[in-house]
Amino acid sequence: MTRYALVGDVGGTNTRLALCEINSGIISQVKTFLTAEYANLELVIKEYLNKQQLNIINSCIAIACPIKHDWIEMTNRKWAFSIQQMKENLGLSHLEIINDFTAISMAIPMLTKNDIIQFGGKLPIKNKPIAIYGAGTGLGVSYLVQIDKRWVSFAGEGGHVDFAPNSQEESDILNILRNEMGHVSAERVLSGAGLVNLYRAIVKSNHREPIFLRPKDVTERALESSCIDCRRALTLFCIIMGRFGGNLALNLGTFGGVYIAGGIVPRFLEFFKASGFRAAFEDKGRFRNYLIDIPVYMIMHDRPGLLGAGVYIRQMMGYML
Repeated sequence: MTRYALVGDVGGTNTRLALCEINSGIISQVKTFLTAEYANLELVIKEYLNKQQLNIINSCIAIACPIKHDWIEMTNRKWAFSIQQMKENLGLSHLEIINDFTAISMAIPMLTKNDIIQFGGKLPIKNKPIAIYGAGTGLGVSYLVQIDKRWVSFAGEGGHVDFAPNSQEESDILNILRNEMGHVSAERVLSGAGLVNLYRAIVKSNHREPIFLRPKDVTERALESSCIDCRRALTLFCIIMGRFGGNLALNLGTFGGVYIAGGIVPRFLEFFKASGFRAAFEDKGRFRNYLIDIPVYMIMHDRPGLLGAGVYIRQMMGYML
């Protein structure tokens, strides 16, 4: 009889649940829930499992927040719970709660050439570290290494490191945002809200008043060339993405490649391809040659978090990838 595990990918906007076939890793029965419409994660899972009518005892849920102890609190949504209590309430034998970018990183060994687009560099070097980052509701970061034929993901909160400007324009943007919010992390400029922050700071730096825009408004106006401030914001977004990725590559020598995930960049892929992203990735002064061969990939798989959660639970159960 086919056995399944429940897998999930919980973000600030959407919660996706699915079944993972334990033997093959195939993901099926994917359903998306609006996170804001539910009081807690347990209610979403119960609703999903009630419709599946299967005996599910193993689960891995990826969630957009730090995972340190039994008590989990989301960063961009007011959901909080005890892992142990949820496990008992759902009648599970095994429940793993992992960071969302841990899940995305674990999906990488399963990706095919059709799931990625390469931006510069050469071929990845086998058994070397891999970096993963991506902008969405927030800015996620993770690293992946292979140790004794097992994949190990290192989760952190790299999206909350300091935003480091590299031009007078960016210094002006930093000063404006610092006056508004105090500490300015990379996530404050590399996320959906970050794109709006860039637009607003650009306008204010020119002593004008910004109008209220949503992230998709900034993107649309930039692509239509109907707003020069929005176009500049999107241009800077791509450049800062490049420099941030280069920093990740320097931190751990990620000659296995750097992977970009998240829901924002695919919305303006052609703009991104023509941007200064790759030049900014390599722009490290004396260490440009250190980065020049490192490949950068855009993940185009539509459900990497679910795929990676499946990989994680299968490996925990003793399956070799």
